[in-house]
Amino acid sequence: MIRSIFILTIPGDIIIEKHYGGYLNRSVVDYFIQEVGRAGSLKELPPVIPSTRYFLANINVNDLFFLAPIQGDYPPLLVIEFLYRVAEVFKDYFKEVSEDSLKNNFTTVYNLLDELMDSGMPFMTEYNILREMIHPPSLIDMIPRAGLGLQLPEGALTNIPWRRQGVKYTNNEIFFDIYEEVDAIIDANGLMVSSQIAGRVEVVSQLTGFPDLSLRFSNPRMIDDCSFHPCVRYSRWENERNISFIPPDGSFTLMKYRIFQQIQPPIYCKPTITFDQYGGKVTVMVGPKACQGKLIEDVVITIPFPQEITSTSLTSQFGTVSYDEISRVCTWKIGKIPKDKTPMLSGTVSLAQGSVIPETRPTCIVQFRINLFSASGLKVDSLNLVNEPYKPYKGVRFITESGKFQARS
Repeated sequence: MIRSIFILTIPGDIIIEKHYGGYLNRSVVDYFIQEVGRAGSLKELPPVIPSTRYFLANINVNDLFFLAPIQGDYPPLLVIEFLYRVAEVFKDYFKEVSEDSLKNNFTTVYNLLDELMDSGMPFMTEYNILREMIHPPSLIDMIPRAGLGLQLPEGALTNIPWRRQGVKYTNNEIFFDIYEEVDAIIDANGLMVSSQIAGRVEVVSQLTGFPDLSLRFSNPRMIDDCSFHPCVRYSRWENERNISFIPPDGSFTLMKYRIFQQIQPPIYCKPTITFDQYGGKVTVMVGPKACQGKLIEDVVITIPFPQEITSTSLTSQFGTVSYDEISRVCTWKIGKIPKDKTPMLSGTVSLAQGSVIPETRPTCIVQFRINLFSASGLKVDSLNLVNEPYKPYKGVRFITESGKFQARS
């Protein structure tokens, strides 16, 4: 079971602590902070840290640690997913997850933690039900009064707890935003070493009554791994590759998926970086590739140079170039890539006097965003509604973004 939940800052100051199985000594937090120091960086910190009596499941959100000591035989991934869900609920209520937002809403935070978990087990995590039970903070909350609803939410009494009863809209509409993040490694010759796509389907539903929806992809077999919102009938997906669901009211994540097939990158990045005893030469070219003529936006190229580099002289005819002398990182912000010209970064770098020539060449980190484009080629075939007499307005939009996209020099 989950004994407690601690929310603390990176230095170790406890902001929130909630106990579910009796009081737990704060020494577990001290042990956790020691392990954070030993890890060296947050990226190297294990998501589950064993101690003498507990397993410490943890996540980091906006420089805040969410820590859950686990006792006994308990699925660690369930705990980590629950902690992320707690952070999402806080963001839904307070618009941001920060030290100030939690301190300014202590009462609401503890009321939410009471409902999110019962006796160490995740209990009520649906936004719609929580909002009926615990009112979001507002100016009226400055007046001393109870923050809890006076009646049990109607949805809690049905087998569809994620949707409240009596939902009515003048204009019935539902929108699907399908985000795909491309993780890829490209070698110095421009060939793909490895690639995968992590996607998620974000939905905004404003539909009257209890609509029963059926979403079909034209090529669902390309999806290798997926997870769904509880509203999805998983058996229908297993048997028919059909996403059948009664949606919650408002915004929610319908599904997440991964695709492991090799793809053509929508953008190319060709870095040429060489070093000699005096310094080095840098040339980086960026342009569209397999993007079906779509505009590539928010392009940023990051080049982490070795510590032997003392200064740089890099220029480009597109965007802005900056260099941080402390971290030795060059950032080239291009923005939108023009279709008729190829942005290029060029220049020289200087080595510290007497230093050894670096043996490894930097790897460029590429960030980008393409609207109305699917990197995987996934397509929506149809969206049907039953159980209601109206015909809703339906919208689908694909957005491709960079994940861990690297180009070797």
